[in-house]
Amino acid sequence: MSTTTLLDFPRNLDFENKMLYTLRVDASNTHPDPRFLHLGPFKDTAVVKISVQDIDEPPVFSKLFYLIEVDEDVKEGSIIGQVTAYDPDAMNNLIKYSIDRHTDMDRIFSIHSENGSIFTLKPLDRESSSWHNISITATEINNSKQSSHIPVFIRILDINDHAPEFAMYYETFVCENAKPGQLIQTISVMDKDDPPRGHKFFFEPVPEFPLNPNFTIVDNKDNTAGIVTRKDGYSRKKMSTYLLPILIFDNDYPIQSSTGTLTIRVCACDNQGNMQSCNAEALVLAAGLSTGALIAILLCVIILLVLVVLFAALKRQRKKEPLIISKDDVRDNIVTYNDEGGGEEDTQAFDIGTLRNPEAREDSKLRRDVMPETIFQIRRTVPLWENIDVQDFIHRRLKENDSDPSAPPYDSLATYAYEGNDSIADSLSSLESLTADCNQDYDYLSDWGPRFKKLADMYGGDDSDRD
Repeated sequence: MSTTTLLDFPRNLDFENKMLYTLRVDASNTHPDPRFLHLGPFKDTAVVKISVQDIDEPPVFSKLFYLIEVDEDVKEGSIIGQVTAYDPDAMNNLIKYSIDRHTDMDRIFSIHSENGSIFTLKPLDRESSSWHNISITATEINNSKQSSHIPVFIRILDINDHAPEFAMYYETFVCENAKPGQLIQTISVMDKDDPPRGHKFFFEPVPEFPLNPNFTIVDNKDNTAGIVTRKDGYSRKKMSTYLLPILIFDNDYPIQSSTGTLTIRVCACDNQGNMQSCNAEALVLAAGLSTGALIAILLCVIILLVLVVLFAALKRQRKKEPLIISKDDVRDNIVTYNDEGGGEEDTQAFDIGTLRNPEAREDSKLRRDVMPETIFQIRRTVPLWENIDVQDFIHRRLKENDSDPSAPPYDSLATYAYEGNDSIADSLSSLESLTADCNQDYDYLSDWGPRFKKLADMYGGDDSDRD
């Protein structure tokens, strides 16, 4: 019966430390048969030699991590630290270094590829970022697959490069009835720097104005200062706002200082010192105008401006209605009328004198296309026309319009109707009835023959027959 035994090593083998291991192995039968005990001991001993083969291993850094501290005022291109790695193989291949750019997106740092020196590419600012955590990669030159990574923690040390400033914006006021020695404001400051000994700030008047006749700056020795009045009473009419410059500096090296200006308004207060009003409205109210009156005046002005704007907009949008409605009529200033009329009774609405028989005598009338309020009236008489043809009729009418002083200053359209005068019968137009002084006599129609019998029956009879 044969048995297989496995050898287990509690730790990793290292070819560079030990290439050969020699082992002595004892093998024995744990359950011998009593019948064969006389045959001798049932065990044996063997020597096992283990040879370790060399494999290519990645580079190894000298530390598990690196911590580098650097001042924030270091110049660009300055070396701030170094990392080292080696090849554990017997070949001892050369190593190159690089920075994992995923851990340095802003490219603030760089590293020398041969010796692992880390240097800056950009200025450092502790107030923006006090720590930078980057990763350095070491890679074998002959086998780029063999590489290792190490974290590098870079701490930016503070340098006193920021001046102290007011911790907030202060809305400071002083009452008109203030007394000397009253505290009106307590101010504090802040500093972006973080000195190791802590902050210590000092407050003084600016050298240009060492003595202020209105206010005093009192340093409380606890990084705060108080603003105290120096005189009895303040007047908004004389001075509504005071500007108080304050010099602030720290005790770190190098000393940083700044000048902060405090704006102090003069306000009306009650007897307890509570502010009531600080703006110019209070001065106007003292003259007799109330807040409601001022608001009413303002609203009236706004409404007036809106009305003016609307009137101007409507005036621009208003279009003059053309005299010519028809698009096909290209003549200028043609006056057209659109009135159905109501028969013979509504003929007074139009000047129909031009439609009368030329043999009839017509009196002049004022034109309907001019203003009725004329300074003077011109009476004209149309002479009796006899044996006139159409051409002469038109020429006469045209001449009358050209010589008419009451005609409009623009071109107008005049329409005429001419029946002619060759008929032995008088005019049959109903328009002539407008100027008739009495009923016309149509008895002569009976003498014209049978063809005019129907007309004679209609017009020749008595009024009672026609009714």
